[in-house]
Amino acid sequence: MTRIQHPLELLAPAKNADFGIEAIRHGADAVYIGGPAFGARYGAGNTIEDIARLCEFAHRFRAKVFVALNTILRDDELEEARQLAWKIYEAGADALIIQDMGLLEVELPPIQLHASTQTDNRNPAKVKFLEDAGFSQVVLAREMTIKEVEKVAAETTLALEYFVHGALCVAYSGQCFISHAHTGRSANRGECSQACRLPYTLIDDKGKTITENQHLLSMKDNNQTQNMLELARAGVSSFKIEGRLKDLSYVKNITAHYRQLLDEIIAENPEFTRASSGSSTFTFEPQPEKTFNRGYTDYFANERQDDIGAFDSPAFVGELIGEVVEIGDGWFTVNAEKPFNNGDGICFYDAHGDVVGVRINRAEGTKLFPVEIPAELTEGTTLFRNRDQEFERSLEKDSAERRVAVQPVFAETENGFSLTLTDEDNVSVTVNLVHGQEIAQNAERATNTLKDSLGKFGNTMFSAQPVELKLSQPWFLPVGTLNALRREATEKLEAARIATHPRPPRAAPAANPVPYPQDELTYLGNVFNAKARHFYEKHGVQLIADAYEANQEKGMVSLMITRHCLRYSFNLCPKEVKHLKPDPMTLVNGSEKLILKFDCKACEMHVIGKMKKGVTLNLGTVRPTAACG
Repeated sequence: MTRIQHPLELLAPAKNADFGIEAIRHGADAVYIGGPAFGARYGAGNTIEDIARLCEFAHRFRAKVFVALNTILRDDELEEARQLAWKIYEAGADALIIQDMGLLEVELPPIQLHASTQTDNRNPAKVKFLEDAGFSQVVLAREMTIKEVEKVAAETTLALEYFVHGALCVAYSGQCFISHAHTGRSANRGECSQACRLPYTLIDDKGKTITENQHLLSMKDNNQTQNMLELARAGVSSFKIEGRLKDLSYVKNITAHYRQLLDEIIAENPEFTRASSGSSTFTFEPQPEKTFNRGYTDYFANERQDDIGAFDSPAFVGELIGEVVEIGDGWFTVNAEKPFNNGDGICFYDAHGDVVGVRINRAEGTKLFPVEIPAELTEGTTLFRNRDQEFERSLEKDSAERRVAVQPVFAETENGFSLTLTDEDNVSVTVNLVHGQEIAQNAERATNTLKDSLGKFGNTMFSAQPVELKLSQPWFLPVGTLNALRREATEKLEAARIATHPRPPRAAPAANPVPYPQDELTYLGNVFNAKARHFYEKHGVQLIADAYEANQEKGMVSLMITRHCLRYSFNLCPKEVKHLKPDPMTLVNGSEKLILKFDCKACEMHVIGKMKKGVTLNLGTVRPTAACG
């Protein structure tokens, strides 16, 4: 198979339209956002009007807007979701991100479809099936190695999307049911309760405690900074930043960071091109370590490795800055090399392993005057900085500018002059000026005036290349006339760019699609409505169980399936230590117990439990949500 080389796309999160606009200013080629309902992140919904506003801004730069419609749906929700899909399309969105295959059985608008990471996309057969079903882009599982991505790319021409930064779900996306089992809040319905961030005690099959009160299912944050070129060469074309619920400084900082990395790759490797137009400049130096993270890992990109878990704390601890040297009356000193700022936030671990935060009122070198000195702070305490006030202030202001290059050409006409603007995408407009042709008394000054006035694009989205003059001789024109001509041409070009935005077409399903890779679907298939059931039946699935959210699974089942393995984390892996067996273990949180079973052949860990008594999913209200992808 000859694989299409898709342009490299930087895909950033948009909690709302304003965040999305800033992501585009800071270099995103596309943003993903939640609509009014049916997205897999509760608490980040947006109106259709805001989506339309974001689309209009994005399309100026040939950037795209993807809208998440990626929860599983009840039968009575399908029509509402269908109508919402049409509203999203009419608002100008470029793609829908979906999980529920029931949507493929209703009349959707002619909008491109992307398969959410919730559809559990981690092998070539599944991705090839989704291509044949009519998807154009697939969000790959976070756990996939670069070699596994290569194998998928060899079997499909689809655009492959890969998470490169942000929070990591410990379970395969779409295969986590612990939130529903314990609280009735379904991750597949956008309401995850984040049981993975809780502290647990780990006990082996003989009752021996391996470790206590650690966040054993909490992963460090994803950071693929060192793997970007390898991922591109493996077949990834969309580089996705997680963070729908993160603050604006995170969106600005992380988007700018990956923009710079991709620009370097594109500049040095001519086989790669960019997915949108313009270039961004920043008033700050991007520093990923400065914004929220739980420590960084590249997870499984380079195969299984140690130290991927954020076991000590799921909080943002920040950068190591030094140790407390001396404590005085309302102050303490630190043996730090880096300077401090008034308003910095620092923290430390107390004797129980909990994170204690301190806000600095005033900094005099390494002598710090906090709002209050915690009782737990002692000489020798190791400190971290989790808020750099100066850096945060640099992001509170306008911190990026994005401009599209334009070539102005000023020429004579029969009854005056014309100004033609042609941008880097070859979109061109011409504005004519009926005006007398008056010979300039000072040729050099007139020429300079023409070039200066016609090349000033100020606060617009354009930056001018040198103005080209097609004149038989220098002519005199008032500066005000030239400025008005330039403004008219600029407005016309901006409108033309929006009008000619190349909206991606919907892919047609294959005439003879490959069958679904499995002929039986358990609750892990997330089939929650009759149309989804019909979809799988017509693609060769013979036995189909209801989704876990249908509350039919009463006994002990896998509530999480993870590539993360606690046996491996604590040097108890049977593959590494030959005399060991993959005996079950237990996770304990208060009165809650979860059984761990280990599938060494698949190299996976299953977190086993059952639905709590009295837990039922609240299906009465569809809350405004937004998507994780």
